[in-house]
Amino acid sequence: MVGLEERLKSAIRDVVDFPKKGIIFKDITTLLADPALNREVLEAFVKQAKELKSDLIAGIDSRGFLYGNGIAMNCNVPFSPIRKKGKLPYKCIQESYDLEYGSATLEMHADAVLKDQRVIIHDDLLATGGTALAAAKLVERLGGVVVGFSFIIHLSFLNGHEELLKKSENLFAIATY
Repeated sequence: MVGLEERLKSAIRDVVDFPKKGIIFKDITTLLADPALNREVLEAFVKQAKELKSDLIAGIDSRGFLYGNGIAMNCNVPFSPIRKKGKLPYKCIQESYDLEYGSATLEMHADAVLKDQRVIIHDDLLATGGTALAAAKLVERLGGVVVGFSFIIHLSFLNGHEELLKKSENLFAIATY
């Protein structure tokens, strides 16, 4: 039987030169169109979250919401969105970070994480790691403990995992390129 990683890789569509020339975008909409594989991916994330005994799942805007809330519901723990600046309605804390082509700012509600809460940060893709690292800093500033990261895809050749492993040794990705 073919493993989950291989089936996931065969389901993900490569889009050449998106969003700019030289980039090969990993399109997960083809994964989302396959209910059985979609469910299996969610179950893999839920298993990891239960093993880490997480108290909260924090999903990064916006594709981190696709599985993040489902993971939280299946683990019977809260879900907290981490959004781009200006998208959350309540009092927020912010963390800015650099991108390959500029900078960005993430926000999280100031009451989203309780002191010592065990948090898994979830997003669709790990590339350079800047977004996930900014999310981890938000969680820590609110008193939470980052116990792991989860991703559908890890582009390991970009080395984004190096800084994240300093926050938690639990880095889970279903498909690694």
